[in-house]
Amino acid sequence: MFAVIKTGGKQYRVARDDVIVVEKLAGEPGAMLEFQDVLMIGEPGKAPSVGLPVLDKAAVFAEVVDQTRGDKIIVFKKRRRKNYRRKKGHRQDLTVLKITGISPTGAKPTAKAKAAAKPKAETVKTPAKEAQPKAKAEKAPAKEAKAPAKPKAPAKPKAETKAKPRPKAETKAKPKAKAAAKPKAAAKTKAKAPAKAKSKPKSKE
Repeated sequence: MFAVIKTGGKQYRVARDDVIVVEKLAGEPGAMLEFQDVLMIGEPGKAPSVGLPVLDKAAVFAEVVDQTRGDKIIVFKKRRRKNYRRKKGHRQDLTVLKITGISPTGAKPTAKAKAAAKPKAETVKTPAKEAQPKAKAEKAPAKEAKAPAKPKAPAKPKAETKAKPRPKAETKAKPKAKAAAKPKAAAKTKAKAPAKAKSKPKSKE
């Protein structure tokens, strides 16, 4: 079902749950408004009913969503050869509405329908919440089954401790080579010393 309403000097085609922006109307967010200037009401498969100019008893109900302002526009005036220029800015006050119901007879939408819709949504969600703990309970035994397999891991550190002593053997081998090299150098110095002692007496003669 749709309707054509008039507000703020403009006409709007609306349907249930539509969100429209109109000229500013008094009301805080959450307040309910009623439009009695209904020009036309139509239903699918039926001829629309048109008012002359307004339908009697018909009404459209809306909820105030927000009070806002439109985009800024520039108002510029000029008169040539008169050194006259005026510049002003303007932002129009607007109201955001959500259509909650259309009634050809003017009957207000009942609050019982809204209250009944909320419990149904809750009943649908509760089974889903109960299913989640069951899924978690099924996953928990799988983690416990994996826990006993962890004691097998300590076998790896033993192999690593045996492999580590090898570098120590290499460090010991190096000092032996250096110690063996030092005595050879000392032997050379001793051998050269007697040669110098014999050469000195020959020079004296």
